[in-house]
Amino acid sequence: MAKHNELGKKGEQLAVDFLIKNNYDIIERNYRFNKAEVDIIAQKEDTLAIVEVKTRSTTDFGNPQDFVKPKQIKNLVKAVDEYVNVNALDVEVRFDIIAIVKENKGFRIEHLEDAFYHF
Repeated sequence: MAKHNELGKKGEQLAVDFLIKNNYDIIERNYRFNKAEVDIIAQKEDTLAIVEVKTRSTTDFGNPQDFVKPKQIKNLVKAVDEYVNVNALDVEVRFDIIAIVKENKGFRIEHLEDAFYHF
């Protein structure tokens, strides 16, 4: 597996662990619909948190959260709309980003709630 794929998988697991530690229930991982993949669907109380995980080995080229592009957001919104409808969920939906940067022997994790809005 390519090194960036390994880092991405590690980042997703760190994000899941972080969410669980912060009282979220993990509902789905890597949910796919059409061209979109939702990294994590988590729930805390009556809010469904749609979490995009961005992991980087350095911030030399920008912060991880800067790499979520408008087309990706559009695809995520479609996928989540489908997920909520198919599962007949009555919840608030929030789009979050968990930005992870490798630092020395550890990782810095930043949870950005309501990172972007759906239209």
